[in-house]
Amino acid sequence: MTSPYDVIIKPVLSEKSYEMIPGKRYTFVVHPDANKTEIRQAVEAIFKGVKVDRVNTVQRLGKMKRYGQYLGRRPSTKKAYVTLKAGSKTIEFFEGMAQ
Repeated sequence: MTSPYDVIIKPVLSEKSYEMIPGKRYTFVVHPDANKTEIRQAVEAIFKGVKVDRVNTVQRLGKMKRYGQYLGRRPSTKKAYVTLKAGSKTIEFFEGMAQ
């Protein structure tokens, strides 16, 4: 991956992700080929002053959908749960959304 913006696709804005914000845990949709080290470096590069403690990833298989007699599948995605260090600065983008 060349750019941090190629690794981090978008933040996940859901009730579950909002509940994890007080514990300095944030959720992102990431590139399917990105590994944990690349995700850590991308988050620290995009959000200045943030120190990542740990990264957990989840592969989500796309849901089966049907349109009449035709079956198809929605795209599969990869999510990353990023936990920040205790002394780290918070990500301001999420702070404005959660309140």
